[in-house]
Amino acid sequence: MSEPKVTKEMMGKVHPYIPEMYQKFVDGKVTRREFLRFSTLLGLSATLAACAAPGTEPEATAVATAEEAMSNIQRGGTLTSAMELQLIDHPARVSWTQSANVMRQISEYLTITGPDNITRPYLLEKWEASDDLLTWTLYLRKGIKFNNGDELTADDVIFSFGEWLNPDVGSSMLGLLSYLNGPQDVVKVDDYTVQLNLNSPNIAVPEHLFHYPAIILHRDFQGDFIQQPVGTGAFTLEEYAEGERAVFKRREDYWQMGADGQPLPYLDEIIYVSINKDAAVAALQSGQVDTMFQPRPSDWQALKDMPEIQVDAASTSQAYLTRVRVDLEPWNDVRVRNALKKCQDREKILQLGYYGEGDLSIDAHVAPVHPAYCEKPIPEYDPEGSKKLLAEAGYPDGLKVTLATKNDESEPEIAQAFKEMALAGGFDIELDITDPGGFWDRWTEVDLGITSWTHRPLGIMVLPLAYTADENGDPVAWNETRWVDDEFVSLLSDAEKTLDVEERRAIMCQLEDIFQERGPIANAFWKRVWRLARTNVKDIHAHPTDYDLFYEVWKEA
Repeated sequence: MSEPKVTKEMMGKVHPYIPEMYQKFVDGKVTRREFLRFSTLLGLSATLAACAAPGTEPEATAVATAEEAMSNIQRGGTLTSAMELQLIDHPARVSWTQSANVMRQISEYLTITGPDNITRPYLLEKWEASDDLLTWTLYLRKGIKFNNGDELTADDVIFSFGEWLNPDVGSSMLGLLSYLNGPQDVVKVDDYTVQLNLNSPNIAVPEHLFHYPAIILHRDFQGDFIQQPVGTGAFTLEEYAEGERAVFKRREDYWQMGADGQPLPYLDEIIYVSINKDAAVAALQSGQVDTMFQPRPSDWQALKDMPEIQVDAASTSQAYLTRVRVDLEPWNDVRVRNALKKCQDREKILQLGYYGEGDLSIDAHVAPVHPAYCEKPIPEYDPEGSKKLLAEAGYPDGLKVTLATKNDESEPEIAQAFKEMALAGGFDIELDITDPGGFWDRWTEVDLGITSWTHRPLGIMVLPLAYTADENGDPVAWNETRWVDDEFVSLLSDAEKTLDVEERRAIMCQLEDIFQERGPIANAFWKRVWRLARTNVKDIHAHPTDYDLFYEVWKEA
């Protein structure tokens, strides 16, 4: 099998910047992953991008491996996963990965970001970006059917954008898609083509289309997904009991084909059971469940060496952010915010809270896995500096505060470590740790809290979600800190339209400086995540966002 010859001329017809990016790859100025990411974002197919920048695996080996995998695949069976089952109503309003994992078995996205952190077309056949990045044309695959028999068309995409951009729905997509003035900027070209007319250039449009509230809805959706579980996905919803159990059955007419030439999925059934993490570990050990959602470091430590358990790991931009509300005293004083940041012994927090399985962080919401990350020195633990800043802010005798968070991951260990370290810096911290429901009901309201933020493939994707305002000047839905900095927002806008990775990294350096100088978050480390599963479960992988991509998973009898 010979690879297609991909020329610079061919790449340039897709977008004029791709040949320049390719030359940077050839010259060693960007990595292969960076070239693949940005050439595919600009519309070059993943196949052609990979052919232009081939990896190191010999072709014959890759083909043999694929043929071997195809011959071994077994169809049928039930996959059982332990995961909290939350209240679900409108998909565009979903705030947590668990609910998205339920919906993604039934419904799908225009694009998909895989475990390799590269985004590809999904319900889309392809996309095209204009030279100025102001016009994006989305081409739907033809012949895809919803589970009610209706064909997916541009009308469904137009309807979905309308829900995302409707302020009354309350979707985080509204802040993410701030480059669209409204539904009028989403134009139907024909039954399978949609055009986005942006008010400002943005390179991350394909990434945004896989943001987990962005599932494509049927044009007749009424607002409650559990009551109307209509989607294009590989499974249908048979049962959903919040806090208890969810059951999904295989569709016979799903549009994607498996390696054996038959329609996916390979599994007949998926069952989620809603149990706590301790019970999930016991169930995985005993074989009552096949896998579990988002294992804690202690779970990984307990199970990683068991012969009947397989482990797959991924580095991420997931974090436990200690954040404050800058609209409330004393956190409206930058000196108090910076004093809190100085109370982190980051290495110790990583060890105590996460068994050392992560990457140390500066106090910025940009991670080393992000392509334009700007590396900076890790700040040292400085309790004396903290006390000095508190005294300057009018608290010479220190400050008593309450730190709120939840108890289902590593937050209690991190909170306890922070409490002990901050005491030497002048903070007397009282802990308010509740079950997940008790925290998520108020996560945007507490003045000091630890919030778990999931992975985003690009830094310029997470920042608009959490640190900007809407057109009325009000903080966007997920801006839990209420921090909106004019210089920061202006630089972020520049970064969103900057194609060159090195130029964007220079802007990111400035954004990271602003975070550290006057931002609202303290961040000790970035998480590593794991997929723990029984060894008879095949082709199941860790995803940096903890997404359950189960369509190609199969079980060995």
